[in-house]
Amino acid sequence: MANGRLTEYFAKNRYIGKWNIGDRVYGKYKGIPFIGSVGNDSLINEDDGPRVTIHIDLPIVEDDIRKSVIIVKPKDIKSLKDYG
Repeated sequence: MANGRLTEYFAKNRYIGKWNIGDRVYGKYKGIPFIGSVGNDSLINEDDGPRVTIHIDLPIVEDDIRKSVIIVKPKDIKSLKDYG
């Protein structure tokens, strides 16, 4: 494929994230409410679908492990501007 054709292909078929780095969001992670900042909105593979990495304000303890970064689906979070 020529370079121009690759550009056209990816412009039509790539995942375009909804969230930007640093966006403030809230939601629930396995039933636990959280507030945090977006670290990344990406598509790793088609099987799992898109995912968003969140740097949460307060850690969540899961299986005796303290987590300060979680991965959620884009549909499971909302903008903190809409909070309340």
